Amino acid sequence: MESVTSKSASDQISVELSSRRTGMSFQRTRMSADRTLMSVIRTSLSLISFGFTIFQVFGKLRDQNIITHGAPAKNFGLTLVALGILMLIGGLIYHLQFMVQLREERKAMASDGLIHAESSFPVSLTLMTAVILLLVGVAAIVSMVFDIGPFG
Repeated sequence: MESVTSKSASDQISVELSSRRTGMSFQRTRMSADRTLMSVIRTSLSLISFGFTIFQVFGKLRDQNIITHGAPAKNFGLTLVALGILMLIGGLIYHLQFMVQLREERKAMASDGLIHAESSFPVSLTLMTAVILLLVGVAAIVSMVFDIGPFG
């Protein structure tokens, strides 16, 4: 009876399959991190847009003398926008830290020969969207506070 050694065909196939499964798990983890960032984007977008809308509506009502005290509602709207921006910044920091750790772990496993690491980690479209939303959110809050810019 032939024993299974590190040089047997059966063992090589098993190691190859394991290496490929582990390599694919890095891609699944990367996509999961993107989905997590997308949920942060959705929540931040809701806070920013709802806060901006409250701010604008009560500002217009006060401008038309329909209401006399719109400041508390405008402050609430401003707070929602700020909260959305802070949440987005936190989500971006978490995502970037996680992806750096994931890339380092993948690189270490590839250098040890445990995975092939032939497929690349592309630049995340979700990350680019989050950065763009952050810029829009900052522009909105600057516009709200200083009554300048494209949203004023």
